[in-house]
Amino acid sequence: MKEKIHPPYQDILFVDSSNGHKFVCGSTLQPKETEEFEGKAYPVYKVPISSASHPFFTGSKQFIDAEGRVDRFSKKYAMKKQQSLKEKEKEKENQENVKKKKKKTKATKKK
Repeated sequence: MKEKIHPPYQDILFVDSSNGHKFVCGSTLQPKETEEFEGKAYPVYKVPISSASHPFFTGSKQFIDAEGRVDRFSKKYAMKKQQSLKEKEKEKENQENVKKKKKKTKATKKK
């Protein structure tokens, strides 16, 4: 095996951001933050979901999203839905205006 081509292997403190669960595991990650856990300082890496919060492992049916991805998606979808409703309303108004203009032109032609 070549020397100095592999990153150093070290113990890392993984923190689940959805419920705060912490566990130490070996990794080649190089995080800059450090935190003390069980009397020892470890580099910290925050994970969005782990076995402590994933519905498959916990047995719960509801997904807890601490980072707001579900909320962001819901808001984005709601905004797009509102925009499409506004566009449909404008189309209806335009069609009504066209019909009114046609009626006016027919009325003026009859005179």
